[in-house]
Parts: sequence; structure tokens; C-alpha cells
Amino acid sequence: RLRKGKNMRRLIGIKYIITFCWLLTSVSALGQSRSYVNPSSSEGNGAPFSGAVMEGNTLYLSGMLGLIDGEVPGTPEEETRLIMEQFKATLAEAGMTLDDLVSVTIYCSDVSHYAAFNSVYRTYFNGNFPARAFIGAGNLLFDARFEMQGIAVKSSM
Repeated sequence: RLRKGKNMRRLIGIKYIITFCWLLTSVSALGQSRSYVNPSSSEGNGAPFSGAVMEGNTLYLSGMLGLIDGEVPGTPEEETRLIMEQFKATLAEAGMTLDDLVSVTIYCSDVSHYAAFNSVYRTYFNGNFPARAFIGAGNLLFDARFEMQGIAVKSSM
């Protein structure tokens, strides 16, 4: 009986060591697989965020505005086009397309622009749309109408 208990403790100890080693390896692998698209430097006056961060096969896209030289374009449709083109370009830098988007969040200063946004947004996809939230958010930076952020996953196929 004493021997049985000792062997059990030894097996449990080995299990904990194996689990710890697996966790240590997983955490190390996470840091090595991370890459940045349009990173900002921690020095200087630039915005303190990266345009997107790739972790494994998942790309997290920061909120993007559709501005022209820092100004809001004349129509909501043009602003939507600019945002979608930025998303497309950022995804391309990561070797992805808009079809890799799995989730999108749109913040809108006035939800009466919902139809205008959708009229352009829908033309950028070839089939299924990503999951999405369209949120009335009040004032946005630089008086933009829309800000969009998203998550894309590169399929292993």
C-alpha cells in the first residue's frame, strides 16, 4: 500500500512536470510567431499602436478610419471605400484577403449612415460575409463617420 501511494505521487509529479514544460514551450512559441503590420515606434509622436498584429494564423486589425489627408470625405460611401481599401491593403501585407475576415466591428457616429455603409461594404466580398457588429458610437476621432476593426484567420488549406 505504501509503495502504491509513492508511485501515484511520482506519476502525478511527472504529469505536472510534463504540463509545465508544455506550457513553457507554448508561451515561448507565442512570442516567436507574433509579427506586426504597419507597426508604430514606441519613440516619437506617432500613434501608439500597430495597424495589425499577426499571432499564429490570426490577424488582429486595429480600428481604421477612411480619411483623405486627415479629412473626412464628402460622402459616407467614399469613406467606406477608403476603409475597405485600407483593410484590403493591410490584409494583403499579411498574405491574406478580405475573405479571410471572420469578424468585423464598425463604429458609426450616426446610424442613419447604415445603408450607405452597407451599399459599399457588400461589394468587397465574394460569398459569405464575416460576423459583424455595427455600433452607434457617437463622435469618432477626426469627426469620421466610421471606424472599422477586425479579425482575420488564414486558413491552412
